[in-house]
Amino acid sequence: MTLSTIAAASGEDVCPFDISSTGRPVFRAFVRARAEFGGSRICIADVDDSERSYDDIMRGALALGHALKAGTKAGECVGVMLPTGAGAIATFLALSAYGRVPAMLNFTSGAAAIKSALRTAQVKKIATAKRLVDMAGLKPLVEELSRDFEIVYLEELRGKLSIVDKLAAVVGSIFPSLVTKRPSPDSPAVILFTSGTEGEPKGVALSHRNLLANVEQVRVHLALYPTDILLNPLPAFHCFGLTVGSLMPPLLGLKVVCHPTPLQPKEIVARIKKHKATILVSTDTFITQYARVGEPGDLSSLRLTVCGAERLRDETRALLRRKHGIELLEGYGVTETSPVIAANRPGANRPGTVGQMMADMQYRLEPVEGIPNAGRLVVKGPNVMLGYLRPEAPGRIDPPAGGWHDTGDVVSVDEDGFIAIKGRLKRFAKIGGESVSLAVVESCASALWPDFSHAAITVPDGRKGEQIVLVTNNKDANRHDIVGWAHNHGVSELAIPRRIVVVDEIPVLGTGKTDYVGVQKMLPAEGAA
Repeated sequence: MTLSTIAAASGEDVCPFDISSTGRPVFRAFVRARAEFGGSRICIADVDDSERSYDDIMRGALALGHALKAGTKAGECVGVMLPTGAGAIATFLALSAYGRVPAMLNFTSGAAAIKSALRTAQVKKIATAKRLVDMAGLKPLVEELSRDFEIVYLEELRGKLSIVDKLAAVVGSIFPSLVTKRPSPDSPAVILFTSGTEGEPKGVALSHRNLLANVEQVRVHLALYPTDILLNPLPAFHCFGLTVGSLMPPLLGLKVVCHPTPLQPKEIVARIKKHKATILVSTDTFITQYARVGEPGDLSSLRLTVCGAERLRDETRALLRRKHGIELLEGYGVTETSPVIAANRPGANRPGTVGQMMADMQYRLEPVEGIPNAGRLVVKGPNVMLGYLRPEAPGRIDPPAGGWHDTGDVVSVDEDGFIAIKGRLKRFAKIGGESVSLAVVESCASALWPDFSHAAITVPDGRKGEQIVLVTNNKDANRHDIVGWAHNHGVSELAIPRRIVVVDEIPVLGTGKTDYVGVQKMLPAEGAA
């Protein structure tokens, strides 16, 4: 079923999806946006609130890309280890302009995961910034990486630009085709990496068409205007932060206000207020923090607040509505789909769901034993990846069979096409032969103790196969209270955790998602027995 079928059934109006806009490389899409909106138009407000126009980004990207391409060939991957900001956007466009493929590195994931990712994508050169290395304490990491990979500091590179580099920027700003490459729209545009929670991280190869298709899908799904100002605190190595937060705004004529980390709620609230941001992209974990530190009126400029990457809790919705008068829109995506698959929207916002599917996508539900009225979501569309780069086969793209990607998420779809996520297939416990969603366990804990963080995991159980353990930072949490709450709200006894483990803090990944591998390691040794 496609979105047009769903829309016709629900009576919703859907803007036409312009497939022609996806048939060019990302850099050429930026060139087109510059021509459409004007070179002098401000498109980026950087971390320090300095502003960049389309002309600024164009010239910087052309000069930087001409210098960065030295020692590499067209189609080769170049590592990018940068925080969200004008530098990351310009570097992405710089590599794209000359046919190189940015491999976005999660600098919070540790040396072993980064080195594995670099080997998988066959990277030889890494572009980074001294400011990031110093501020994030990455010097030991960079020293270790420098033994096997060439490290290029962008500050040094800018200071050493040659006359030829600068000439390329001047000529390219007027006649882009004279100095830049024009890769196929269906060739790799970026390599992103999975979190590696199930072993070494896999590379996800997304094409130029994939990225531009998802930008177009979001454009037709949500009403976006050139007067909009989007604040993006999500990392550039996260697909949502890259496609929606960094690339989409300049490509559609929106201004983006970049913030290097989502972990600074006071600063982010202040910047929303200062810049009068109208759109915020975030996650449940981070938007809760912003809502709590912000005073009433601080977020009043926001007209679209879209949360993804993790489940949006009812408690978070209630807090934003009560304190700030904001209706949150929950969306859903995976890296393999560039990333957005579905989203709620104003006038079609159904809490408890992640909204309706993006335009020009198809899906099917594969039955899952023990989970009635739902199935494993498998999707196909112009935003579905080229394929995986696997550690055991570096540099080789393994395409999804028939263009279909198995998300691994168990969902239900109602008659209007709204998708409800039941949980990751791997986030279900098997207890006494029945499947229990660990997301339900976490929802119960969040409803009972909304001011704390919770993570449900499983450990082996000799009698019932598995048992559920709730890990929480609520020092007063006890099983008696959650048993009573579950009974009063009709929750199955199977969803009541067998044990509760109290910790100081629930670990999260750089993307804002719960780090379940880290949570598992926090269990007492006897808990894994």
